[in-house]
Amino acid sequence: MKPTRHVKILEIIENRTISTQQELRNALLAEGYDVTQATVSRDINDLKLIKVRTPSGKYAYGISSRDETLGNPEKFSKLFSEAMIKADAAQNIVVIKTYPGMANALCSLIDAMRNPDIVGTIAGDDTIFVVLRTNERAQLLKQELQGLIE
Repeated sequence: MKPTRHVKILEIIENRTISTQQELRNALLAEGYDVTQATVSRDINDLKLIKVRTPSGKYAYGISSRDETLGNPEKFSKLFSEAMIKADAAQNIVVIKTYPGMANALCSLIDAMRNPDIVGTIAGDDTIFVVLRTNERAQLLKQELQGLIE
């Protein structure tokens, strides 16, 4: 439950301006996650979320570019294994299928990795396109991601 909730939190903060723990708790409740304020506080800590300034000047939760999740393969793997259905490659593009509503959060994690082999990403509701520099790198990424769910 926790990894799935973490993916949902990442999706929420990617798509909405969430400035307080109570706003995040309310958003989670609306998505069907019955959580306490203490759980939300622990999740924020676990995900290493930080407050960032929005274009309007307001502060809201965001993903740290130094996010420990990205440096911790076990946490990263757990998030992907909970939200990803499959990965496939076509030349230098990897297509990642996720459960509905999870693509944006996972795509945000991919972007935060700042992998120099990745040219760019785009996410829909349940699909992520990852463009890599070479066909070989795309195959390697596909194999790595598929290994997380097999």
